[in-house]
Amino acid sequence: MKFAALLAASAASLLAVPALAQDDRDPGSDFNGPYVSVIGGATLQGNDRRETLVFDTDGDGQFDNSVNSVGGSDAFAPGFCGGSATGTSNMACRNDKDGPGFFGRLGYDKRMGNFVLGALVEGGHSVARDSVSGFSTTPASYTMSREADWEASARLRAGYTPGGGALFYVTGGPAYARLDNRFTTTNTANSFSDNGKTNGWGYAVGGGAEVMVTNNLGVGLEYLYTDVKDDDYTVNVGPGTAPATNPFLVDSGGTDIRRSDPNFRTHSVRGTISYRF
Repeated sequence: MKFAALLAASAASLLAVPALAQDDRDPGSDFNGPYVSVIGGATLQGNDRRETLVFDTDGDGQFDNSVNSVGGSDAFAPGFCGGSATGTSNMACRNDKDGPGFFGRLGYDKRMGNFVLGALVEGGHSVARDSVSGFSTTPASYTMSREADWEASARLRAGYTPGGGALFYVTGGPAYARLDNRFTTTNTANSFSDNGKTNGWGYAVGGGAEVMVTNNLGVGLEYLYTDVKDDDYTVNVGPGTAPATNPFLVDSGGTDIRRSDPNFRTHSVRGTISYRF
């Protein structure tokens, strides 16, 4: 629902944008040449309801095992949720965290009649956080969460300007994120270690509108979908003070944990302010 509301708000704003353009501008000089932008807005992290934790209990590098007790019962029979655990055995989870994002951009546009082609590089930070939790029969909870310390993309954009200082465009290209991973658990028997920071690679696509409000200053609104893949984050479970009959230790003396979905996806609606040289 929140994603649909964002799309509706974006569409309404984009339809209203052309009215902001000044009538006394020289339309042939717009959207041509280098520019810099500052960007701010809301970033949403949709709940991945089917996401789980996956396990490698036999040390073969394949996360295709169940964590079973000595008697063969599934230690994670209570299940999983796409969010951050609020307890140990009640299967309650907080929704993934949305938040603001702030970015900077360098770009260059080439205008050819009513069409505009350009390229840009962009970098910044948002506080959107993605989590997944599992619940064991102990009872105990296990939560993996992540957010981007910073992210960047290099994109092309193509647009159409009908005149009046307005540009409508689509954009897309490769994206990168430096991800801050965290692991929390209520299990106090086993030991846990992880590799913390990881790198995600993927793409960003979107579209928007921009209007020139002075000879050099433009304002705009855009939507951007970003999808980066990080399959390097792993939590290693060791003995700690647990006996050899501990489910994490039964197969090979330890277990590795990952999330089932390595992709970190965000939806962003952002306002832009650009200065054109």
